[in-house]
Amino acid sequence: MILFIKRLFAWWDGATLGTLFAIFRNGEKVGEDQFGNRYYQERRPSFEGKKRRWVVYKGYADGSRVPADWHGWMHHTFDEPPTHQPLRRKDFEKDHRPNLTGTIFAWRPQGALANGGKRAPTSSDYQPWTPDEGDV
Repeated sequence: MILFIKRLFAWWDGATLGTLFAIFRNGEKVGEDQFGNRYYQERRPSFEGKKRRWVVYKGYADGSRVPADWHGWMHHTFDEPPTHQPLRRKDFEKDHRPNLTGTIFAWRPQGALANGGKRAPTSSDYQPWTPDEGDV
């Protein structure tokens, strides 16, 4: 029962029942990426002549979790999905990682509030003027 209610309302954590029904009626599965996200497209082209494409996230819905090759396919930059024609990678390219901002894995510099807010003093630290120093 709880899973049914979650699927009915929780769009940010996977697909809702309405989305799953629309996929069942109009969509066909094209592939899946290394994060478990599933990619679909319409069976028939829309009135513009293009097939609409969408992603169903595994877990929390975050656009930064879509790798570059799937992003290009979703935005009609590539005609073939990465399952049929993988994107050629350069030697210097790193593996895709989702944006970690707002998670416990986010980078926090020394002096950040999440690290206690203490940082080493520098020579350019601000020295406030006070009238008690005799410079009145």
